[in-house]
Amino acid sequence: MIDIGANLTDRSFDGDRDAVLERAFAAGLTGILLTGTEAHVSEAAADLAAQHTGRLWSTAGVHPHHASDWDDATADHLRRLCALPQVVAVGETGLDFYRDRSPRPVQEQVFRAQLALAHELGMPAFLHERDAADTFTAVWRSLPHPAPAGVVHCFTGSADALDAYLELGLHVGITGWICDERRGLGLRDLVARIPDDRLLIETDAPYLIPRDLRPRPKTRRNEPQWLGQVRDAVARCRVQSPEHVAAITAANAQRLFRLR
Repeated sequence: MIDIGANLTDRSFDGDRDAVLERAFAAGLTGILLTGTEAHVSEAAADLAAQHTGRLWSTAGVHPHHASDWDDATADHLRRLCALPQVVAVGETGLDFYRDRSPRPVQEQVFRAQLALAHELGMPAFLHERDAADTFTAVWRSLPHPAPAGVVHCFTGSADALDAYLELGLHVGITGWICDERRGLGLRDLVARIPDDRLLIETDAPYLIPRDLRPRPKTRRNEPQWLGQVRDAVARCRVQSPEHVAAITAANAQRLFRLR
């Protein structure tokens, strides 16, 4: 299994990061992508990935929450990081109209800038969208250059949004949201519509711990070791074996991010 999105530079892992990785690999993971959400976080993710060549990779980008911090120096910083062999995607980038922590026009401007960077470098994009599907797809369709390959990570949206992302050729990342009996029921109905060759799985650790873990952990911090819980839930919804879901999602991650 490959976890295509984990925030392992988060300070909640500062006390036991090595142990978290050991538990993940013991649980059957063969790779983890570390998510870059700001320039300095992206640099920390690249540094951590460099310590585990062939098992960890990272992304480099600016999350829409931090779009207001973008400037020319940020773009140059990300460009330098993307030249590193362990950095395999531009992002996390996109739009978040749920929290609106940066003004929407600024989010859109920075989203376009990072998509242009992905196009320039020939890299895939690691994408975020929340409550912004219409604007997201409008931006994508209006790009003045060919759109990069990419994955809409942590997909929790509507059927219309899913259909639009698939039409745009994007991959779709599924998290422990699907394990949530309160919020994940709609996603359970949609996940079977994702073609085998577009499906990816992730934990988004330390967020979105699967609520169906038994026994329940003493902490609410999510870890990559529980990716199998996501795999199993996806398999049930798609009426496929867990082994099949693990195999196709790992192959998709290897192909999309050109993992070596």
